[in-house]
Amino acid sequence: MEQPILTINNLTKKFGALTAVKDLSFTINKGNVYGILGPNGSGKSTTLGIVLNVVNKTNGDFHWFDGTMSTHNALKQVGAIIERPNFYPYMSAEQNLKLVCKIKGVPLYKIDEKLEIVGLLDRKYHKFKTYSLGMKQRLAIASALLNDPEILILDEPTNGLDPQGIHQIRQIIKDIAADGTTILLASHLLDEVEKVCSHVVVLRKGEKLYSGRVDEMISSHGFFELKADQQDELITLLKTHSNFSKLKIEDDLITAFLEEPMSASDFNKLMFEKGITLSHLVKRKESLEEQFLKLTDNLN
Repeated sequence: MEQPILTINNLTKKFGALTAVKDLSFTINKGNVYGILGPNGSGKSTTLGIVLNVVNKTNGDFHWFDGTMSTHNALKQVGAIIERPNFYPYMSAEQNLKLVCKIKGVPLYKIDEKLEIVGLLDRKYHKFKTYSLGMKQRLAIASALLNDPEILILDEPTNGLDPQGIHQIRQIIKDIAADGTTILLASHLLDEVEKVCSHVVVLRKGEKLYSGRVDEMISSHGFFELKADQQDELITLLKTHSNFSKLKIEDDLITAFLEEPMSASDFNKLMFEKGITLSHLVKRKESLEEQFLKLTDNLN
């Protein structure tokens, strides 16, 4: 049985004439990593702001967990980083987290536990101002985890980081999720969502274009890129074969899109049996990027 953590119904937010979020509905269930994906200005941060009670909604509603507790109380079970982390520069990581523990009413032994998760235990006595940007972001994650939240919310968690920093943050997100914490992250990076998330909500100009599993969004069975000397015979054969949905022909390169799974070796065998010799055969999968571009292009 799926346990809902956050349910959003027909949520709308207007800033004057601008509609930032339009009639948005989706549910986040326990134990998954959700990505809200969209270009800048697509309403991702506004949506997070509304459910975290820092932005007032215009219409619609949302509720945390089973909807029986107030948002204020529910948010005690939520860890969120939506602004740039705001720690005291001349205090150590440990001193900064002690303050957070006091505010949240969390026992101090949690500090080492969370610093270990984000790989900063050996830097706990170092001043915050000596930290790199990636370390600052990791400390913010540790801070958001202190109260053992049911769900961790991250807004563009790898923004501005170098490749190593990006890799570390993504690995930490995967580790936290593997430990059973639900995660919701907003990102404009497809690659990030593809690597980190199990589910995705795609937004464009505040509207939902897709919501569902990431692997189902990329569930096209891929396509073959083909070349053969007997091009006409190959095209005729592909057109009559039920496994292929559509063909694209550019000069001597034929792209055949699969309707159902088929391996390159099975296809090669079939061609051989039909007396067609392939001079080129590559099987590819459509990336999330291509899917995403299709989704967003259709609405221009």
